[in-house]
Amino acid sequence: MNTLQQKINEYRPLGDVICQEITQAIQKLGLEELGESGYPVFEQADFRLVVDPYSRCEDLAGYWYGAHKRLIGQIQFHGDGSFYAEYDVLKPHPTKKHYFIDVMNAWGKEGYIKTEPKLLEMPE
Repeated sequence: MNTLQQKINEYRPLGDVICQEITQAIQKLGLEELGESGYPVFEQADFRLVVDPYSRCEDLAGYWYGAHKRLIGQIQFHGDGSFYAEYDVLKPHPTKKHYFIDVMNAWGKEGYIKTEPKLLEMPE
């Protein structure tokens, strides 16, 4: 088994939990559907090994693509056990009429996962 597949297998349980947390955070905002891209699924990411320019560690990075190979989300697992993820939402905020939800961010480490929507003002 190569290094990439070993890292995918190593991070799969945490990746599945992160995807569930992102999905639940989006649904808590009152958005049940995200259109053709759907919610993030760990197994559906396109994975690569990347070198973190700060730590120089080899990180596992996953990318989700939508129609026409448009990037719709990414996740990166760092050598210190932490991670960062973001996934496109691109929907009007259900209660804040002047804002839309750009992405749902997630970060933390195993046992400590935080999510936060990134809101942007609606263009006029």
